[in-house]
Amino acid sequence: MINDTDFTGKRVLVVGGSSGIGNGIAHGFRLRGAQVHVWGTRADAGDYDAADGSDLAGLGYTCVDVGDPDAIEAAPAPFDGLDVLILCQGTVVYKRGEFERPGWDRVMAVNLDSLMHCSRKFRVALSETKGSIVIVSSISGLKANIGNPAYAASKAGAISLTKTLGQAYAADGIRVNGLAPGLVDTKLTKVTTQNPQRLEGALAAIAQRRAGTPEDMAGAAIFLASPLASYVTGHTLVVDGGLSL
Repeated sequence: MINDTDFTGKRVLVVGGSSGIGNGIAHGFRLRGAQVHVWGTRADAGDYDAADGSDLAGLGYTCVDVGDPDAIEAAPAPFDGLDVLILCQGTVVYKRGEFERPGWDRVMAVNLDSLMHCSRKFRVALSETKGSIVIVSSISGLKANIGNPAYAASKAGAISLTKTLGQAYAADGIRVNGLAPGLVDTKLTKVTTQNPQRLEGALAAIAQRRAGTPEDMAGAAIFLASPLASYVTGHTLVVDGGLSL
């Protein structure tokens, strides 16, 4: 029986895979047989706290500040080839910090600019394996996000970049797709998930009446990177439990 979600022998790099959605995606591929390496921001894998949704057991790790294009360029390739590149890096600045230049610049550098730099770095390796890129954006890229202009703009840019790279890289045999999560309980969303009143209001707006999990996002990423999605290119799949309906 054919198992189109068996990634045994495949090499997967998850940028932003040290916690939250990225970590869930990394383990989703690991559990399906892949060799998985993650990039994160802390000096060592041991610096991460399980309380923040970090589990690096069974994963390779490299510290790379993707907000710095030179750091991306200098980072060593984790494998001798690459089959799947997951771009799940992301940051946000609260308390209206994104309306000021330092907050705006940092969020755009991490959430948007680095997507292009990482894609460019691994384009040749992915072309050799006819591989796949999955860009994790957000439903914030489809609407306004009060208080976070850089986050919303960067995620809208990520959705647009997914389309453009999907078209540009198709000639190399690389499929580029994306997924747009809604509310997922991670360290970036604790401002909502750990505030009972905010959480109640947020859940009331979600058709399924629950927040998403990193495992929910992993399912979508695995589908997009698998042969099941072999004719899907340049598409961003909304995975939000009905929040954007």
